[in-house]
Amino acid sequence: MTMYCYQCQQTAKGIACTTRGVCGKDEDVSSLMDTLIFGLKGIAAYAYHARELGKTDPEVDAFIEEALFKTLTNVSFSVEDMWDTLMKAGMINLKVMQMLDAANTERFGLPTPTKVRTGTVKGPGILVTGHDFLDLEALLEQTQGTGVNVYTHGEMLPANAYPNLKKYDNLIGNYGGAWQKQKKEFEEFGGPILVTTNCVLIPPESYKGRLYTTSVAAVPGVTHIADRKDFSAIIKQAQQIGDLPERKGPDMWTGAHHKAVLSLAPAIIEAVKAGKVKHFFLVGGCDGATVGRDYYTQIAEKIPQDSVIMTLACGKYRFNDKEYGSIEGIPRFLDLGQCNDTYSAIVLAVELAKAFNIGVNDLPLSIVLSWFEQKAVAIVLTLMALGIRDVRVGPTLPAFITPNNWKLIQDKLGWKAIGDPDQDLKDMLKA
Repeated sequence: MTMYCYQCQQTAKGIACTTRGVCGKDEDVSSLMDTLIFGLKGIAAYAYHARELGKTDPEVDAFIEEALFKTLTNVSFSVEDMWDTLMKAGMINLKVMQMLDAANTERFGLPTPTKVRTGTVKGPGILVTGHDFLDLEALLEQTQGTGVNVYTHGEMLPANAYPNLKKYDNLIGNYGGAWQKQKKEFEEFGGPILVTTNCVLIPPESYKGRLYTTSVAAVPGVTHIADRKDFSAIIKQAQQIGDLPERKGPDMWTGAHHKAVLSLAPAIIEAVKAGKVKHFFLVGGCDGATVGRDYYTQIAEKIPQDSVIMTLACGKYRFNDKEYGSIEGIPRFLDLGQCNDTYSAIVLAVELAKAFNIGVNDLPLSIVLSWFEQKAVAIVLTLMALGIRDVRVGPTLPAFITPNNWKLIQDKLGWKAIGDPDQDLKDMLKA
């Protein structure tokens, strides 16, 4: 691989910059700068969604400016200084996720656990992928009375749990899974597809004419709808294509917002005290096509029946089509939502720790993250900034983290790379 040297502005071969010791900025500082830039992408994405819903914060804006400034030439040469900036980025991201959570619930209502139909029903249909609920809402409003059904895809699945979205009778359910399956799933869907944000693959000719982008998304050769107030073009095409076939897949659960789950807090606390719930697992993150991601399916399937599984982001599509049952009325499987809904997981952990009068790291809680998408780095920084220990990440470590920086993370927080699922699970349950 190649790494760009921020000081000499040259691209050096390999992890180590060949000008190390001359330009004054070594590969570890450059690695932390890359991490900061990726984290800022996540902060900016969540802040953008919040801004679209009317929520802003001057502290967030000021930090983005400051942090980007720190990545300029001759600004920061210290690993310690960059680490401190990364930890600040993590706390800023926590604030942004809280802001976006408030914006979503104020606009769309408080999500509740919801069983979502998968597949298609007879009738014209549009598939919506990405993360932007505002675009979905606008499409649902404009398709009312047209005979066109709407389906969610990927990270849009949690939309089915928000009352002000699921009130639309033409929001049928979810079709498909994570982003890397788009080419197969979009081909098979048959109707037009609306891409609202990132996580879109360059389409083949077979469905390029059925793909539309809006908001920040754009794909070469694909129709872009600049104004969400006018989705008439994609609606018209759905009507022209006509009926989709009837297809039924397994139901999926979503909508385990922290306020909904905290309503079960007394039952959860009692079940823990009685030894009926012995462990909590957060298994989630981004998905991808690389070898090794079946690890997360194996972990979910092997987790004991006396444990609760929480999940979020598109990594859940590895295992969210299975039945997990319940413990004393408490669902064993809780889909918290999109990647930004990590905020719900943090709130749940903090509130449970308070209830037991212990620290979050003393909870019987294990976190196993799948790593891929750049903006997920912001969530990783939040977990680090909060001092969350012993997190497992994989399937491989990110290329922009140098061995020295990975050791720094291990020394400070005890994070680990995933290994054998059976051994990892044994170690987590023992801890």
